[in-house]
Amino acid sequence: MAEVELAPARWRTWWSRPVGRVLDHIVYRTTVGGRRNVPAYGPLIFAANHLSYLDGPVMVGAAPRYMHVLVKREMFVGFLGRVLRASGQIPVDRSGDRRALLRAMAVLKRGGCVGILPEGKRGSGNAESVNSGVAWLALNSGAAVVPVAILGTRITGDHRNKIPAPGRRLQVVFGTPLTIGREPAVSGRVSMDRAAEQIRLRLAAHVQAAIATTGQQLPADESPASGERTISGDDPAHQPSTADGDPTEQHEGK
Repeated sequence: MAEVELAPARWRTWWSRPVGRVLDHIVYRTTVGGRRNVPAYGPLIFAANHLSYLDGPVMVGAAPRYMHVLVKREMFVGFLGRVLRASGQIPVDRSGDRRALLRAMAVLKRGGCVGILPEGKRGSGNAESVNSGVAWLALNSGAAVVPVAILGTRITGDHRNKIPAPGRRLQVVFGTPLTIGREPAVSGRVSMDRAAEQIRLRLAAHVQAAIATTGQQLPADESPASGERTISGDDPAHQPSTADGDPTEQHEGK
């Protein structure tokens, strides 16, 4: 299947960002920082920390560019599912989804933007770990990774399934882009592990910097988790090899 057929239509995101802005600035009180750090052109991967169901929509509304966000397939049901598909979001099968990564790659190849929550589950949001899907996309597309700190979508005492009451103050801060290249004479698996760690370190540092700048803290208590993944997949070109690595080999449990 041609890449252009795999990529969600560009126009589907044209209305999702305005809806996100309503969420950010009418339903909630969102302060956005670092928008000048986001390149105006070229493929980008927005990689955000993950606290709440709201993180994806809040990021979409705050970003200066349209994006297609990878969302777990279980969310694509009923009315919400129709909205997600209509707005060009990409469903991901948690057990490993080659097609989802192919679709995200197709978006990047045409110069578009992909949003991803690489921690893979709603938790403390401090980027203690990230999965390999974001590293695979960065290595194989050449797209820069923009770290995104999202704060306030869950605070101390909130259950991870809770949607914050309207009027809460939120913070979204975009960091400086990170470009990752393959290292010569290094296997695909090692390259991907190193790329994932580079992204994790940059995202974790950016979250801490955003906390220091905004004064908005991460939740002090760890919310109960149920073992969800929001992005995984395998090598879309062929079976796992030492050239490209296998992004379905996750190193952290859920």
